[in-house]
Amino acid sequence: MGHKRAGMAARDGAIGIFDSGVGGLTVVHALLDALPHEELVYLGDTGRYPYGTKSAETVTRYSVENADFLVARGIKLLVVACNTASAVALGALQARVPVPVVGVITPGARAAVARTRSGRVGVIATEGTIASGAYTTALRAIRSDLEIYTRPCPLLVPLAEEGWVDGAVPRGVVETYLATLRKSGIDTLVLGCTHYPLLKPLIADVIGAEVALVDSADETAREVEALLAAHALARTEGPGSTSFFVTDVPDRFIRIGARFLGARLDSAVRLER
Repeated sequence: MGHKRAGMAARDGAIGIFDSGVGGLTVVHALLDALPHEELVYLGDTGRYPYGTKSAETVTRYSVENADFLVARGIKLLVVACNTASAVALGALQARVPVPVVGVITPGARAAVARTRSGRVGVIATEGTIASGAYTTALRAIRSDLEIYTRPCPLLVPLAEEGWVDGAVPRGVVETYLATLRKSGIDTLVLGCTHYPLLKPLIADVIGAEVALVDSADETAREVEALLAAHALARTEGPGSTSFFVTDVPDRFIRIGARFLGARLDSAVRLER
């Protein structure tokens, strides 16, 4: 899996998480539920958001800088809570970072392959993630005979950030995006963007009960939990903690982030670069 074995002394280290903005907070939410004793350190690169429109070279450079910041804080595991960075920079990070590195694409792909019965899997994500082919590559690496149907859904990110997760407008958008997927015969749908879990009830209602939804944030948290257990690095007692860093003024991050985490996000520290 490309993970380096971290030392036993790192058990008290934090889990580092980075994303280009707020979307990765769904991964933080899932980690808080799965691992309540852990210390989490989140870096949102809000000053350089979004990553999806940038070149692979630029995204890799940004990702390495983010990882270096988190490694300097003594983390024991790194979570790349960004689909774009997971698609283009994961290999570079695994080669550089001295702790296990987990992206958000492979866990979702693995779960989708485990759940599909028909072999027909759908993926919804941002335009950049779909264009990268990262989910198709990850899915086919696990099972080569899958029928994979992809659909970019760019309007779902601003809807999630504005809190428009139900009602006529988001329902109309979701119905439009999912119309072709509903006719394709998929039985499993990967939510391939970390914003999309906020819209999961609406997506589930539109796509139908016969289609299993794969939440990449939840699946990533499960992978982190399993890795910590495998390396004997999990904290088993004591209160957890979460701290947030951003690369631009924190006001918007805190306002929108509250939709993802509620009262658990009330402050963030701005990094000067």
